[in-house]
Amino acid sequence: MTAQIDLLLGFMDQAFKGPAWHGTALWGSLRGVTAEEALLRPGPGRHNVWELCLHAAYWKYVVRRRLTRDETLEFPRSPADWPDTGSLPDERRWKADRALLKQEHDLLRAVVARFTARDLAKRGWRSRWTNLQHIEGIASHDLYHCGQIQLVKRLVLASG
Repeated sequence: MTAQIDLLLGFMDQAFKGPAWHGTALWGSLRGVTAEEALLRPGPGRHNVWELCLHAAYWKYVVRRRLTRDETLEFPRSPADWPDTGSLPDERRWKADRALLKQEHDLLRAVVARFTARDLAKRGWRSRWTNLQHIEGIASHDLYHCGQIQLVKRLVLASG
């Protein structure tokens, strides 16, 4: 593994599971959230924590598919981006969807770990972005949605 790949894996892991100097990482933002809490919305038409969790999982899948150029890969939830979470809390389903996020992170991480520095400059499959930009972008995506989840939790749990 090259130093650049090692650095990217560290960036991905810091954004996803920490530890991170800025505070909570994406995986940590879901810790202790119940299925009932995950379904609460900060306002009409706004995303809840559960939806944000699945959205993050979906985009990890998309980046993995672009990096591997494997058109046979399919995301297990439907619709693929912003899957339906239902309206009734179900701890078993919530646990499974959190596990899906972790699985997608681990699968993507394994793909990146096999890359060479030369692979990073290649354009992603069906994308105008390079593989490097996809990897940097997915880590940034985790951080963005982690902040969103932290804010949603603050809004819905303080008012609920």
